Amino acid sequence: MQQQAIDLVTRYYATFNAGDMASFLELLTDDVAHDINQGKRETGKAAFAVFMQHMNRCYREALVDLCVMANADGTRAAAEFTVLGTYLTTDEGLPPASGQTYRLPAGAFFELRDGRVARISNYYNLPDWIAQVGG
Repeated sequence: MQQQAIDLVTRYYATFNAGDMASFLELLTDDVAHDINQGKRETGKAAFAVFMQHMNRCYREALVDLCVMANADGTRAAAEFTVLGTYLTTDEGLPPASGQTYRLPAGAFFELRDGRVARISNYYNLPDWIAQVGG
């Protein structure tokens, strides 16, 4: 079960990096909970899809140096990685975008159910990101 959890989270990030949003979203439960960094919790695959459309419009990102860990029964996992990004379009409440690049350490915690992601909580240092893009 532990290896299946690691494989699921690894596939989650591989589909993200490939830009394959259809396959990416298929890895989620219909009632997925998404804890946005320094934001609120959103629930449901449809809300997550809207969030990803927004992110893909404002940012181009690739995740590298991925390290995935999981508990023995495969119900929880964690990932640490580095975000390599380009800020494409100004995001509301954030500094103006002009194609700035950034490199940001980040992490995520997962709850897994029935071979899918049931919760994802993302964490990164927003002040570090703002400093990198010139805010």
